[in-house]
Amino acid sequence: MTTNFNVFEAWKDLYNQSSNLYDEKIMESFPSQGIGQLLDMNLQFKKFIDETTEKYLELGNLPSRKDLANLSSQIVNVDTKVDSLEELLEDKLESTDNQVSFKSELSELKSEMKNLDKKLNQILSILKTKE
Repeated sequence: MTTNFNVFEAWKDLYNQSSNLYDEKIMESFPSQGIGQLLDMNLQFKKFIDETTEKYLELGNLPSRKDLANLSSQIVNVDTKVDSLEELLEDKLESTDNQVSFKSELSELKSEMKNLDKKLNQILSILKTKE
């Protein structure tokens, strides 16, 4: 009895079996669990690196990104306050200028009223003399 051994059929059978095995493994939760574990491991590693860097910068008396962000925020707040103080000062100066001009106009008005009063007195005196 001679049996014909067909290499192509053996290869095709091996291919189908391995393909079915891969399909089964991929359909299981193994890849999603593995990816989840990998992401969790990366997150823990990043947290460790961040904490280590923060400690290193603190020991080296160097500012961290968080420190620089806080400082930047404080600078912006101070700049805003300075701007508001400048506006307030300009408003006060304008009102002072307005008061000075108002005082000068008031003094001019007083002097004109005195002149008018003198002229009215003169007119009254002239009218009295004519009577």
